[in-house]
Amino acid sequence: MKTVFLDRDGVINFDSGYVRNWVDFIFLPGAINGLKNLIRCNFQIIVVTNQSGIARGYYTEREYLSLERKVERYLSKKGAPITATYYCPHHINGSIPEFSLNCDCRKPLPGMFVKAASDFDINLSEAIMIGDKSSDMQAAEAAGIPSRYFINPKMSMTEASGEFNTMQFESLYDSVDFITS
Repeated sequence: MKTVFLDRDGVINFDSGYVRNWVDFIFLPGAINGLKNLIRCNFQIIVVTNQSGIARGYYTEREYLSLERKVERYLSKKGAPITATYYCPHHINGSIPEFSLNCDCRKPLPGMFVKAASDFDINLSEAIMIGDKSSDMQAAEAAGIPSRYFINPKMSMTEASGEFNTMQFESLYDSVDFITS
């Protein structure tokens, strides 16, 4: 099965900063339809998201996981099931000691991709990454993912991706339209 890795905040939902509640989780225009199109074209969807708000004490891991379950249930009901979500709760400058550390899962490192590849037998050289930060592109490159799509209409391609081989799109929906056409 083909695999698309997605960042969450800024790709699927508005990144209003440390989103922790369902009422604050606002899907970006076209995001749900883009996810449905991926499913229709036989892609599995894996979310890879840095969640330093846990390490910083802005919300608990339990609160994060509760939101994740609500998002996944909602998307499943809409015909866009998420295969899996991998998250990094760490940040070296966090205030919660158990999460305040260097790790290999925080993007731009490839740990979440490597774990997903192991769990789901994914050939990363055939996978796709859609993200909105240079750290998403760096992590995908480090994991050996050649197809990388950058979502952020406010930033130039040079600022966004530097030397990374990426294509820029206005939205998740636009990138999925390109991928599936």
